[in-house]
Amino acid sequence: MRSGPTNSLTDVPGFLVGHATRAEPGWLTGTTVVLPPQGCPASVDVRGAAPGTRETDLLDPVNLVDRVDAVVLSGGSALGLSAADGVAKALLDDEIGWPVGQPGQVVPIVPAAVVFDLGRAGVWRHHPGPAEGRAAYADARAGAGRPVPQGCVGAGTGAKVGELRGGLGSASVVLDSGITVAAVVVVNAVGSAVDEQTGRLWSAPLAVDGELGPLRDPCAEDVRRAQERALALPDRVAGRPGLATTIGVVATDVALSKTQCRKMAGIAHDGLARAVRPVHTYLDGDTFFAMASGTHEHRPTLLELAVLMEAGADCVTRAVAHAVLAAESTDRTADGGGAWRSYRDAFPSAVATA
Repeated sequence: MRSGPTNSLTDVPGFLVGHATRAEPGWLTGTTVVLPPQGCPASVDVRGAAPGTRETDLLDPVNLVDRVDAVVLSGGSALGLSAADGVAKALLDDEIGWPVGQPGQVVPIVPAAVVFDLGRAGVWRHHPGPAEGRAAYADARAGAGRPVPQGCVGAGTGAKVGELRGGLGSASVVLDSGITVAAVVVVNAVGSAVDEQTGRLWSAPLAVDGELGPLRDPCAEDVRRAQERALALPDRVAGRPGLATTIGVVATDVALSKTQCRKMAGIAHDGLARAVRPVHTYLDGDTFFAMASGTHEHRPTLLELAVLMEAGADCVTRAVAHAVLAAESTDRTADGGGAWRSYRDAFPSAVATA
Protein backbone atom coordinates (compact mmCIF):
# COMPACT_ATOMS: atom_id res chain seq x y z
CA MET A 1 0.00 0.00 0.00
CA ARG A 2 1.07 3.57 -0.67
CA SER A 3 -0.62 6.94 -0.38
CA GLY A 4 -2.12 8.48 -3.49
CA PRO A 5 -0.63 11.43 -5.42
CA THR A 6 -2.23 14.10 -3.20
CA ASN A 7 -2.81 11.87 -0.15
CA SER A 8 -6.38 13.15 0.03
CA LEU A 9 -9.91 12.16 -0.95
CA THR A 10 -9.58 13.68 -4.42
CA ASP A 11 -7.16 10.86 -5.28
CA VAL A 12 -10.29 8.76 -5.84
CA PRO A 13 -10.90 9.54 -9.54
CA GLY A 14 -13.76 11.94 -10.17
CA PHE A 15 -14.39 12.95 -6.55
CA LEU A 16 -14.37 16.65 -5.73
CA VAL A 17 -14.20 18.39 -2.36
CA GLY A 18 -15.06 22.04 -1.75
CA HIS A 19 -15.16 24.32 1.27
CA ALA A 20 -16.94 27.43 2.44
CA THR A 21 -15.00 28.95 5.35
CA ARG A 22 -16.39 31.63 7.67
CA ALA A 23 -13.59 32.84 9.97
CA GLU A 24 -14.16 36.60 9.98
CA PRO A 25 -14.96 38.38 13.28
CA GLY A 26 -17.95 36.77 14.97
CA TRP A 27 -17.67 33.64 12.81
CA LEU A 28 -15.81 30.36 13.26
CA THR A 29 -17.63 27.75 11.21
CA GLY A 30 -18.04 26.47 7.68
CA THR A 31 -19.25 23.82 5.27
CA THR A 32 -17.58 21.11 3.18
CA VAL A 33 -19.17 19.26 0.27
CA VAL A 34 -18.06 15.97 -1.28
CA LEU A 35 -19.18 15.38 -4.87
CA PRO A 36 -18.91 11.95 -6.53
CA PRO A 37 -18.16 11.68 -10.26
CA GLN A 38 -21.82 10.75 -10.75
CA GLY A 39 -24.60 9.67 -8.47
CA CYS A 40 -23.05 6.67 -6.75
CA PRO A 41 -23.96 4.05 -4.13
CA ALA A 42 -23.57 5.27 -0.58
CA SER A 43 -24.54 4.47 2.96
CA VAL A 44 -23.91 5.71 6.49
CA ASP A 45 -23.14 4.53 10.00
CA VAL A 46 -23.94 6.67 13.06
CA ARG A 47 -22.20 5.75 16.32
CA GLY A 48 -22.32 8.87 18.48
CA ALA A 49 -25.28 9.44 20.79
CA ALA A 50 -25.92 13.07 19.76
CA PRO A 51 -25.99 13.13 15.94
CA GLY A 52 -27.23 15.90 13.68
CA THR A 53 -28.03 14.43 10.27
CA ARG A 54 -30.17 14.71 7.16
CA GLU A 55 -31.42 11.89 4.89
CA THR A 56 -29.51 9.16 6.67
CA ASP A 57 -32.60 6.92 6.80
CA LEU A 58 -32.59 7.03 3.00
CA LEU A 59 -29.18 5.35 3.05
CA ASP A 60 -30.41 2.29 4.92
CA PRO A 61 -29.87 -0.64 2.50
CA VAL A 62 -33.54 -1.67 2.79
CA ASN A 63 -34.72 1.67 1.37
CA LEU A 64 -35.23 2.59 -2.28
CA VAL A 65 -32.75 5.27 -3.30
CA ASP A 66 -29.32 3.73 -3.72
CA ARG A 67 -27.33 6.68 -5.08
CA VAL A 68 -26.39 10.10 -3.76
CA ASP A 69 -25.38 13.27 -5.59
CA ALA A 70 -23.39 14.92 -2.78
CA VAL A 71 -22.59 14.59 0.90
CA VAL A 72 -22.46 17.70 3.07
CA LEU A 73 -20.35 18.06 6.20
CA SER A 74 -21.07 21.25 8.11
CA GLY A 75 -20.61 23.22 11.28
CA GLY A 76 -23.52 24.89 13.03
CA SER A 77 -25.07 21.93 14.83
CA ALA A 78 -28.66 21.24 13.71
CA LEU A 79 -28.91 24.77 12.31
CA GLY A 80 -26.07 23.99 9.91
CA LEU A 81 -28.06 21.26 8.20
CA SER A 82 -29.62 24.06 6.14
CA ALA A 83 -26.31 24.25 4.20
CA ALA A 84 -27.45 21.11 2.40
CA ASP A 85 -30.35 23.11 0.92
CA GLY A 86 -27.88 25.29 -0.96
CA VAL A 87 -26.08 22.24 -2.33
CA ALA A 88 -29.36 20.61 -3.35
CA LYS A 89 -30.52 23.72 -5.20
CA ALA A 90 -27.16 24.07 -6.96
CA LEU A 91 -27.44 20.45 -8.11
CA LEU A 92 -31.01 21.13 -9.24
CA ASP A 93 -29.76 24.06 -11.31
CA ASP A 94 -27.32 21.65 -12.94
CA GLU A 95 -30.14 19.11 -13.44
CA ILE A 96 -28.40 16.51 -11.28
CA GLY A 97 -30.50 14.26 -9.09
CA TRP A 98 -32.82 11.28 -8.80
CA PRO A 99 -35.08 11.27 -11.90
CA VAL A 100 -38.77 11.48 -11.06
CA GLY A 101 -40.40 12.57 -14.32
CA GLN A 102 -39.56 14.46 -17.50
CA PRO A 103 -36.00 15.55 -18.33
CA GLY A 104 -34.87 18.08 -15.77
CA GLN A 105 -37.37 16.83 -13.20
CA VAL A 106 -34.94 15.50 -10.63
CA VAL A 107 -34.60 15.50 -6.87
CA PRO A 108 -30.97 15.92 -5.70
CA ILE A 109 -30.06 13.42 -3.00
CA VAL A 110 -27.87 15.24 -0.47
CA PRO A 111 -27.31 13.52 2.89
CA ALA A 112 -25.58 15.65 5.51
CA ALA A 113 -24.08 15.58 8.99
CA VAL A 114 -23.03 18.41 11.29
CA VAL A 115 -20.62 19.15 14.12
CA PHE A 116 -21.25 21.46 17.05
CA ASP A 117 -19.30 24.74 16.87
CA LEU A 118 -21.95 27.30 17.84
CA GLY A 119 -20.65 30.29 19.74
CA ARG A 120 -16.97 29.50 19.40
CA ALA A 121 -16.33 32.91 17.86
CA GLY A 122 -18.56 34.63 20.40
CA VAL A 123 -21.82 34.88 18.40
CA TRP A 124 -24.22 32.01 19.03
CA ARG A 125 -26.48 32.53 16.01
CA HIS A 126 -23.76 32.46 13.36
CA HIS A 127 -24.01 29.17 11.49
CA PRO A 128 -23.69 27.94 7.89
CA GLY A 129 -26.77 28.08 5.72
CA PRO A 130 -27.77 27.65 2.08
CA ALA A 131 -25.33 30.35 0.92
CA GLU A 132 -22.40 28.47 2.44
CA GLY A 133 -23.64 25.21 0.93
CA ARG A 134 -23.83 26.76 -2.53
CA ALA A 135 -20.39 28.34 -2.08
CA ALA A 136 -18.85 25.00 -1.07
CA TYR A 137 -20.45 23.35 -4.09
CA ALA A 138 -19.03 26.01 -6.41
CA ASP A 139 -15.61 25.64 -4.76
CA ALA A 140 -15.68 21.88 -5.37
CA ARG A 141 -16.56 22.35 -9.05
CA ALA A 142 -13.83 24.97 -9.48
CA GLY A 143 -11.15 22.91 -7.75
CA ALA A 144 -11.19 19.74 -9.86
CA GLY A 145 -7.97 17.80 -9.48
CA ARG A 146 -6.58 19.72 -6.51
CA PRO A 147 -5.66 18.20 -3.15
CA VAL A 148 -8.18 18.69 -0.36
CA PRO A 149 -7.34 21.89 1.59
CA GLN A 150 -6.89 20.82 5.22
CA GLY A 151 -6.79 22.32 8.69
CA CYS A 152 -9.19 24.98 10.00
CA VAL A 153 -11.21 25.19 6.78
CA GLY A 154 -14.72 24.29 5.70
CA ALA A 155 -16.59 22.22 8.26
CA GLY A 156 -13.39 22.10 10.34
CA THR A 157 -13.16 25.89 10.78
CA GLY A 158 -14.56 25.91 14.32
CA ALA A 159 -13.47 22.42 15.37
CA LYS A 160 -11.71 21.39 18.58
CA VAL A 161 -10.52 17.99 19.76
CA GLY A 162 -10.17 17.48 23.47
CA GLU A 163 -8.31 20.57 24.71
CA LEU A 164 -6.63 21.31 21.37
CA ARG A 165 -7.62 22.85 18.07
CA GLY A 166 -9.35 20.46 15.71
CA GLY A 167 -9.90 20.73 12.00
CA LEU A 168 -10.40 18.87 8.74
CA GLY A 169 -7.99 16.25 7.45
CA SER A 170 -7.76 13.80 4.58
CA ALA A 171 -5.69 10.78 3.52
CA SER A 172 -5.65 8.18 0.75
CA VAL A 173 -4.13 4.81 -0.09
CA VAL A 174 -3.64 2.89 -3.33
CA LEU A 175 -3.94 -0.86 -2.86
CA ASP A 176 -1.85 -3.45 -4.71
CA SER A 177 -4.85 -4.05 -7.00
CA GLY A 178 -4.77 -0.38 -8.05
CA ILE A 179 -7.97 0.41 -6.15
CA THR A 180 -7.92 3.78 -4.38
CA VAL A 181 -9.48 4.34 -0.96
CA ALA A 182 -9.57 7.69 0.84
CA ALA A 183 -11.17 9.60 3.68
CA VAL A 184 -11.96 13.14 4.71
CA VAL A 185 -12.68 13.76 8.40
CA VAL A 186 -13.88 16.73 10.45
CA VAL A 187 -12.24 16.25 13.86
CA ASN A 188 -14.35 17.90 16.56
CA ALA A 189 -14.40 15.42 19.43
CA VAL A 190 -14.95 15.42 23.18
CA GLY A 191 -12.11 12.89 23.30
CA SER A 192 -8.46 13.67 22.71
CA ALA A 193 -6.25 12.92 19.72
CA VAL A 194 -3.23 12.94 22.03
CA ASP A 195 -1.95 10.60 24.72
CA GLU A 196 -1.69 13.14 27.53
CA GLN A 197 0.96 11.07 29.32
CA THR A 198 3.39 11.24 26.38
CA GLY A 199 2.08 13.96 24.04
CA ARG A 200 2.06 11.51 21.13
CA LEU A 201 -0.75 11.48 18.59
CA TRP A 202 -2.74 8.26 18.96
CA SER A 203 -2.85 8.11 15.14
CA ALA A 204 0.87 8.52 14.45
CA PRO A 205 1.81 4.80 14.32
CA LEU A 206 -0.36 4.27 11.21
CA ALA A 207 1.38 6.97 9.14
CA VAL A 208 2.74 5.85 5.75
CA ASP A 209 5.38 7.24 3.40
CA GLY A 210 6.66 9.70 6.03
CA GLU A 211 3.43 11.67 5.55
CA LEU A 212 3.60 13.33 8.98
CA GLY A 213 7.04 14.79 8.38
CA PRO A 214 9.75 14.81 11.07
CA LEU A 215 7.28 14.03 13.86
CA ARG A 216 8.92 12.86 17.08
CA ASP A 217 8.01 12.26 20.71
CA PRO A 218 7.52 15.59 22.55
CA CYS A 219 10.04 16.49 25.23
CA ALA A 220 9.13 16.04 28.90
CA GLU A 221 8.83 19.79 29.43
CA ASP A 222 6.23 20.18 26.66
CA VAL A 223 4.23 17.30 28.13
CA ARG A 224 4.40 18.76 31.64
CA ARG A 225 3.22 22.18 30.48
CA ALA A 226 0.36 20.65 28.50
CA GLN A 227 -0.75 18.65 31.52
CA GLU A 228 -0.66 21.71 33.78
CA ARG A 229 -2.65 23.77 31.30
CA ALA A 230 -5.25 21.00 30.94
CA LEU A 231 -5.72 20.72 34.69
CA ALA A 232 -6.23 24.48 34.92
CA LEU A 233 -9.07 24.56 32.36
CA PRO A 234 -12.44 25.10 34.05
CA ASP A 235 -14.24 23.02 31.41
CA ARG A 236 -11.74 20.16 31.21
CA VAL A 237 -14.59 17.70 30.73
CA ALA A 238 -17.49 19.11 28.72
CA GLY A 239 -20.60 18.64 30.83
CA ARG A 240 -23.22 19.53 28.26
CA PRO A 241 -24.48 17.15 25.54
CA GLY A 242 -24.10 17.86 21.85
CA LEU A 243 -21.00 20.03 22.03
CA ALA A 244 -18.72 17.92 19.86
CA THR A 245 -18.94 15.28 17.04
CA THR A 246 -16.56 13.89 14.42
CA ILE A 247 -17.94 13.30 10.92
CA GLY A 248 -16.49 12.20 7.63
CA VAL A 249 -16.60 10.38 4.32
CA VAL A 250 -14.72 7.32 3.11
CA ALA A 251 -14.70 6.74 -0.65
CA THR A 252 -13.38 4.26 -3.18
CA ASP A 253 -13.37 3.81 -6.95
CA VAL A 254 -14.32 0.14 -6.80
CA ALA A 255 -17.93 -1.00 -7.27
CA LEU A 256 -19.72 -1.62 -3.97
CA SER A 257 -23.37 -2.23 -3.27
CA LYS A 258 -25.33 -0.05 -0.88
CA THR A 259 -25.05 -2.82 1.72
CA GLN A 260 -21.29 -3.02 1.27
CA CYS A 261 -21.07 0.76 1.63
CA ARG A 262 -22.90 0.43 4.94
CA LYS A 263 -20.27 -2.04 6.11
CA MET A 264 -17.46 0.23 4.94
CA ALA A 265 -18.95 3.17 6.85
CA GLY A 266 -19.15 1.04 9.98
CA ILE A 267 -15.54 -0.08 9.76
CA ALA A 268 -14.49 3.56 9.22
CA HIS A 269 -15.43 4.14 12.86
CA ASP A 270 -12.70 1.67 13.84
CA GLY A 271 -10.23 4.12 12.35
CA LEU A 272 -11.67 6.91 14.47
CA ALA A 273 -11.39 4.74 17.58
CA ARG A 274 -7.66 4.33 16.88
CA ALA A 275 -7.17 8.11 16.68
CA VAL A 276 -9.45 9.64 19.34
CA ARG A 277 -10.11 8.54 22.93
CA PRO A 278 -12.79 8.33 24.22
CA VAL A 279 -14.89 7.97 21.09
CA HIS A 280 -18.62 7.61 20.27
CA THR A 281 -19.62 9.21 23.55
CA TYR A 282 -22.98 10.56 24.67
CA LEU A 283 -21.56 14.00 23.89
CA ASP A 284 -20.63 13.17 20.26
CA GLY A 285 -22.71 12.45 17.15
CA ASP A 286 -19.96 10.59 15.27
CA THR A 287 -21.12 9.79 11.73
CA PHE A 288 -19.38 8.33 8.67
CA PHE A 289 -20.64 8.09 5.11
CA ALA A 290 -19.20 5.65 2.56
CA MET A 291 -19.34 6.20 -1.21
CA ALA A 292 -18.26 3.92 -4.06
CA SER A 293 -18.07 5.22 -7.64
CA GLY A 294 -17.42 1.88 -9.37
CA THR A 295 -15.14 3.47 -11.96
CA HIS A 296 -12.33 0.96 -11.32
CA GLU A 297 -12.62 -2.22 -13.37
CA HIS A 298 -11.34 -4.58 -10.67
CA ARG A 299 -14.02 -6.53 -8.83
CA PRO A 300 -12.72 -7.46 -5.37
CA THR A 301 -13.03 -10.85 -3.75
CA LEU A 302 -14.40 -11.12 -0.22
CA LEU A 303 -10.86 -11.12 1.15
CA GLU A 304 -10.00 -8.05 -0.93
CA LEU A 305 -13.14 -6.33 0.37
CA ALA A 306 -11.92 -6.89 3.91
CA VAL A 307 -8.55 -5.34 3.04
CA LEU A 308 -10.23 -2.43 1.25
CA MET A 309 -12.53 -1.61 4.16
CA GLU A 310 -9.72 -1.84 6.70
CA ALA A 311 -7.65 0.47 4.47
CA GLY A 312 -10.55 2.95 4.63
CA ALA A 313 -10.44 2.82 8.42
CA ASP A 314 -6.69 3.43 8.35
CA CYS A 315 -7.29 6.44 6.10
CA VAL A 316 -9.65 7.81 8.75
CA THR A 317 -6.94 7.39 11.41
CA ARG A 318 -4.36 9.11 9.24
CA ALA A 319 -6.80 11.88 8.28
CA VAL A 320 -7.25 12.69 11.97
CA ALA A 321 -3.48 13.13 12.28
CA HIS A 322 -3.43 15.46 9.27
CA ALA A 323 -6.31 17.50 10.69
CA VAL A 324 -4.60 17.97 14.05
CA LEU A 325 -1.20 18.79 12.54
CA ALA A 326 -2.69 21.25 10.02
CA ALA A 327 -4.76 23.09 12.64
CA GLU A 328 -3.72 26.54 13.84
CA SER A 329 -4.13 28.05 17.30
CA THR A 330 -7.17 30.26 17.72
CA ASP A 331 -8.03 32.89 20.32
CA ARG A 332 -11.49 34.51 20.14
CA THR A 333 -11.77 35.37 23.83
CA ALA A 334 -11.76 39.12 23.07
CA ASP A 335 -15.04 38.55 21.17
CA GLY A 336 -16.56 36.32 23.84
CA GLY A 337 -15.52 33.08 22.19
CA GLY A 338 -12.92 30.48 23.09
CA ALA A 339 -9.19 29.87 22.74
CA TRP A 340 -7.48 26.64 21.73
CA ARG A 341 -3.87 25.84 21.05
CA SER A 342 -2.83 23.78 18.07
CA TYR A 343 -0.86 20.59 18.55
CA ARG A 344 2.15 22.30 17.00
CA ASP A 345 2.02 25.10 19.55
CA ALA A 346 1.28 22.81 22.49
CA PHE A 347 4.09 20.38 21.64
CA PRO A 348 6.66 22.33 19.62
CA SER A 349 9.41 19.78 20.28
CA ALA A 350 7.35 17.13 18.44
CA VAL A 351 7.40 19.05 15.17
CA ALA A 352 10.71 20.92 15.36
CA THR A 353 12.73 20.52 12.18
CA ALA A 354 16.15 21.18 13.76
